[in-house]
Amino acid sequence: MQVLVLGLILWVASHLFKRVLPGLRAKLGDLPGKMVVTVLSLAAIILMVIGYRRAEIVPVYTPLPGMGHLTDLLMLIAIFLLGVPHSKGLVKTRLRHPMLLGVLLWAFAHLLVNGDLASIVLFGGIGAWAVVSILLINAQEDWKRPAPGGLRSDAIGGAIALVVYGLIAGVHIWLGHNPFLGTYG
Repeated sequence: MQVLVLGLILWVASHLFKRVLPGLRAKLGDLPGKMVVTVLSLAAIILMVIGYRRAEIVPVYTPLPGMGHLTDLLMLIAIFLLGVPHSKGLVKTRLRHPMLLGVLLWAFAHLLVNGDLASIVLFGGIGAWAVVSILLINAQEDWKRPAPGGLRSDAIGGAIALVVYGLIAGVHIWLGHNPFLGTYG
């Protein structure tokens, strides 16, 4: 569990660096600052995956039967939201933080079907980071709504989300966690 927590701390620290210590981040410069965050983020992901896979299963709550189906739907929406900032669609003009909302939805969806301590630490921690990030950005920056885009761009984003969702589902099945069963345990 320590490796998981270390990875989570590294993730949060690297992603909040710009918000909490903007002067120090500015001194690094744009490209070097982004490189530091990228390297720390990759290390964080590796530590979180290793820590989560090694963590002892300590049940905390029992997920409700059939929650896997709701999780499947929420994950498709979350994946779509992760791509919205890179589109010129209508959704981008309606949501200020689509990527962070996608991460929050991803975390919530996983907590619906995973009731063990390691899952609560991982998904709850990432979800809490997303909420804190939204609050910090809102407090530090004004938002200017982007020019309205077209539904075509959102439709393309939806198609891409379906493909990515299929790939992620395939990886989950390969790892022995079929996301289409509806009930886990």
